[in-house]
Amino acid sequence: MYHHLKTYLTLTFFLTLMCSFAQQRPGPPGQGPAAAKVSITGTVIEKISKQPLEYATISFTNSKTAKVVAGGITNPKGAFNIAVSPGMYTIKIEFISFKSIELKDKVLKEDTDLGTLALSEDAAQLNEVVIRAEKSTVEIKLDKKVYNVGNDMLVKGGTVSDVLENVPSVSVDVEGNVSLRGSDNVRIFIDGRPSNALNMAEALRQIPADAIDKVEVITNPSARYDAEGGAGILNIILKKGKNQGFNGTFIASTGYPETYGLSANLNYKTEKMNYFTSTGYSYRTNEGAGKTNSEYYNLDGSTSKFIDETRDTQRTRKGISTKTGVEWEITPTAFWTNAISYRDNRGDNEDLVTYRNFDQDRQFTFDNYRLNNGYDSGNDFEFTSNFIKNFNDKGHKLTVDGSYSRNNDKDNSIITGVNETFPDQSSFSTTMNDEVQKQFQFQADYVLPIGEGGQFEAGYKGNFNDLNKDYDIFASENGNDLGNSLSNTLEYKEKINAIYTQYGFKVNKFSYLFGLRWEDTNIDVNLLDTNEFNNKRYNKFFPSAFVNYEISDASSLSLSYSKRLSRPRGRFLDPTPNISSNINIFRGNPDLDPSLTDKFDLGYIKRWDKVTFNTSLYFENTTDVFSFVRYESGDFVNGVDDGTGTLVGGTPVILSTPINIGKEQKFGFEFTLNYSPTKKWKLNSSFNLFDSKTTGEFVYTDSQGITQTTNLDNKAVSWFTRVNSRYTLPYKIEWQASGMYFGPSNTAQGRSLGQYMINTALSKDILKDKATIAFNVSDIFNSRKMRSETNLASVNNYSEFQWRKRQFNLSFTYRINKKKSERDREAPKGGGDEDGGEFPG
Repeated sequence: MYHHLKTYLTLTFFLTLMCSFAQQRPGPPGQGPAAAKVSITGTVIEKISKQPLEYATISFTNSKTAKVVAGGITNPKGAFNIAVSPGMYTIKIEFISFKSIELKDKVLKEDTDLGTLALSEDAAQLNEVVIRAEKSTVEIKLDKKVYNVGNDMLVKGGTVSDVLENVPSVSVDVEGNVSLRGSDNVRIFIDGRPSNALNMAEALRQIPADAIDKVEVITNPSARYDAEGGAGILNIILKKGKNQGFNGTFIASTGYPETYGLSANLNYKTEKMNYFTSTGYSYRTNEGAGKTNSEYYNLDGSTSKFIDETRDTQRTRKGISTKTGVEWEITPTAFWTNAISYRDNRGDNEDLVTYRNFDQDRQFTFDNYRLNNGYDSGNDFEFTSNFIKNFNDKGHKLTVDGSYSRNNDKDNSIITGVNETFPDQSSFSTTMNDEVQKQFQFQADYVLPIGEGGQFEAGYKGNFNDLNKDYDIFASENGNDLGNSLSNTLEYKEKINAIYTQYGFKVNKFSYLFGLRWEDTNIDVNLLDTNEFNNKRYNKFFPSAFVNYEISDASSLSLSYSKRLSRPRGRFLDPTPNISSNINIFRGNPDLDPSLTDKFDLGYIKRWDKVTFNTSLYFENTTDVFSFVRYESGDFVNGVDDGTGTLVGGTPVILSTPINIGKEQKFGFEFTLNYSPTKKWKLNSSFNLFDSKTTGEFVYTDSQGITQTTNLDNKAVSWFTRVNSRYTLPYKIEWQASGMYFGPSNTAQGRSLGQYMINTALSKDILKDKATIAFNVSDIFNSRKMRSETNLASVNNYSEFQWRKRQFNLSFTYRINKKKSERDREAPKGGGDEDGGEFPG
């Protein structure tokens, strides 16, 4: 790892040095260095709401030559800082759909603060069809990356999982599990609130992509965020209309394999009230496939038999989701928003597993089948309330949030096993899962600006989660009733109380942010039927520190540290076994402990006219890290009758489960590059390379009753990359394509193999740009397969699985009083980003 460290540090230093030299341009020939420049600062806001306007344009025109000589854009706080040579200028401040401001013949001889500049909406421009600006697909900010979904044709007709596959630093495996920088210890937020779904992968598939506005990637969160999420936080922000009057978007889609969708995002705004809704219906079918080829060994190491296991899956999902709410401007400085969300989803699952059995010489012996027919249904209800009080227009405010949610899920299946050669060797089982989850959250945040560039924050958050899951598994084999020994009742109770404070300030070109969070956690994970009780009670401090150095208006360096926590959730804890296969079974581990991570990040960002480059060097040290292991459970699947009444060929059951194994050290390098070669062509790409070293061991008893110790020490280098290209073809046809590749890496018990996926899409505006028709193909070459090799003492196997095969989608979008690429410029009127905070300065 250390030679990688030396290489990465050299590369980062070289890039920083080169970019610093690029800033030191000489003056005109014969005149020596350029004349000293003065710094012009100010803040641009919307006149009515006092909301900062990000990406407003400021230009400086020489009053004598009438030539534009300097310019820039505002940051997320609406602020700008532009260096110009002393002289007389006309300064113009512009923003799409707003009336511009001109400050004519302004004499600038020294550093000058233009103060607060307020822009008013231009009603005439709001009704124009001409598109003056288009928001880039990926925005790179100092403390996070923001992926904007609105213009992405590749995800039309898809779900949140499809959206996340295109987000920088994020990867989604074929089962829908999300990871950030190669780690699945990532916290998922929806509209700034954490989601605690037991099956997060399935929960994300239930939200249509058309309901998503943007996704924020926060790799090193500050103290104001939950400490949970060792890899960081993904904040999924749903669409909210904000335009005056009635406006909205209707989207209809269809696809193959059979897929349909219909959604509406509507908004009606008056002077004091803003009503909004996002409602959609979807019907989706997913076809998947997989296989596991295994070679089993005797105690002396010789081969005993082979089993080739193939899997074909067919999943059908249909559901409706809606979020409806109202924002009330109680006073010009107080705003109250209430919203109700409801989702109803149901579907069928068919999973056919075929086993081809061979003897030690790989001569065919017999076939058997296992068919899993399942049905599931669920509904989620959530009420959210948000109150914002602005004490002034400088950022002094109080925010109070509360939410209550209730989720109900039922999942029933019938599993039938058939042996064609020996009909009496059959099996039958049923599984029934009934899950109810209730969650209440309350949060209060106070922000107080202090002096010039200083800001104090403090807050409290309480999260109370209660889940109850009954699962019943009844099984029989070879005509013998095996009862329901695998059945149980899972009770999960979680109480988390947290307080935090942080202070940020700016000194010259340096910005600082220091924070401290304290969390008290009390979690019960109980199996009531078998009287297994697990309590995890702990409280810890979580410090964070950020330092930023502004090299110039276009480049900066940052260094950050935070301590993070990863609580086991979802399938990690859920002990319900997946018995679609009776020889390869997965189940969660309710006795998992949380892991702690110390995160360090060194970042550099540089902007040119057509290019934005962002790179990070990061190091993570994690204790009690989670890892999946495969081992013999001690159970056997009965063999077959050899004709004499003796059963032979019994197969050991291999169990896959997560455990705490020790510690992991990860060192990585990533970069994101946005490039616009021409007005018609936009490119963005990302690359992530990391070196991880894991130490630990696992002790278990094998099928012979012998205690085995498996050394799980592992060192692996892994990488993944993606490229997204958008190009305007003749007749204003938009073409978009993306490619992703996930490199191979070693695991403690084998190796995961590389995989790639390529998507493409075409779109065309019609009906005088009021509508858009788009066609996309997901996974063109049907190559998105999770492939791995596992090596155990008793068995070696090769596995691959594809959750969803190639998909074709066609969509139609129609806009009412809303332009194609209109920027959602009004965040909630309380100000600030969706996450409620910004890096100072």
